[in-house]
Amino acid sequence: MIYFDKVSKIYGEESIALEDVTFEVAPGEFLSIVGHSGAGKTTLIKMLIVEDRPTAGTVYFESKDVHAIPRRQLPRYRRKIGTVFQDFKLLPHKTAYENIAFAMEANGRSDEEIEENVPQALGLVDLADKIWNFPHQLSGGEKQRVAIARAIVNQPDLIIADEPTGNLDPIATYEVVQILKKVNDLGTTIIMTTHNKGVIDALGRRVITMDRGRIVRDDSEGKYVL
Repeated sequence: MIYFDKVSKIYGEESIALEDVTFEVAPGEFLSIVGHSGAGKTTLIKMLIVEDRPTAGTVYFESKDVHAIPRRQLPRYRRKIGTVFQDFKLLPHKTAYENIAFAMEANGRSDEEIEENVPQALGLVDLADKIWNFPHQLSGGEKQRVAIARAIVNQPDLIIADEPTGNLDPIATYEVVQILKKVNDLGTTIIMTTHNKGVIDALGRRVITMDRGRIVRDDSEGKYVL
């Protein structure tokens, strides 16, 4: 599904963000990418969603070079990817329903589809009772679950979760991880970046460890070793 082929990214003359990175992600896989700050995790994500371009190498999504996609076709490509961020990125003056509906509207979905799918997405993340709450009325964990519902509502092929538990307490972290596992069990591919060893241990899924722009470990048993 996803293939990084000898990808490097160099900023300026000496700042190496990625160096000769090669790995693949199978459909339906749950992959965690770990490493200290500056290891290259965020640059990998930017490459995949075409927010940055490699200095060398190629990034493939469904056998297509994503950086060869014409600019006018990028929105269609990005609809295949749902994103979850550390800081939630919810619209503060919209309810949970409206935040998710907004994502569907941007994707050209009909009112009937929105009315049917938004409650289903909130039910999947166990927030059916918070449908009309605004972000300031939600806990951090609940905000992140709304963000996950927004990411999945258009049924993307891939979810990218960039440090999704970074601002959460241990209980909320556990809840968010369990929901991501549920989404993955339903068939959606997930790539998650994290610093949290506890999250990795709880998942027990494949882990890629990065250091200074290089992959230093690729462990199918879900071990976080630095």
